[in-house]
Amino acid sequence: MLAAGALVSVAALPASAADHVRPQRPKVEILAVQYDSPGRDDRSNRSLNKEWVDLTNTTRNTVNLDGWTLTDQAGHTYTFDQYRLAGRTTVRIHAGEGRDTRSDLYQDRRHYVWNNDHDTCATTVAASR
Repeated sequence: MLAAGALVSVAALPASAADHVRPQRPKVEILAVQYDSPGRDDRSNRSLNKEWVDLTNTTRNTVNLDGWTLTDQAGHTYTFDQYRLAGRTTVRIHAGEGRDTRSDLYQDRRHYVWNNDHDTCATTVAASR
């Protein structure tokens, strides 16, 4: 699992202040991935939705995920559309079809996304964010 995030570098600080600067944590982290849905892979929507990724907002403030993407190693990409993740909350992104809620989003796919043995999962921040 890999979470992509922006790093903030600090320049032009006095040496004494730079010694105490902590690297900034990403605002949104990949908390967990269920890449191999439990049970038999029968391509049913129920089985597809047992593949998921949990994204957590680590801050107290709402983060606008509009335009962010979630991608696997093969290039399967899910793009967030007008979704705001409240502070200190988690959203689960399922592979299959379903009705989006504040805590569960659906990629509306009819095939599995994540490899059963391993995969890479990354989030990318929208260019305007």
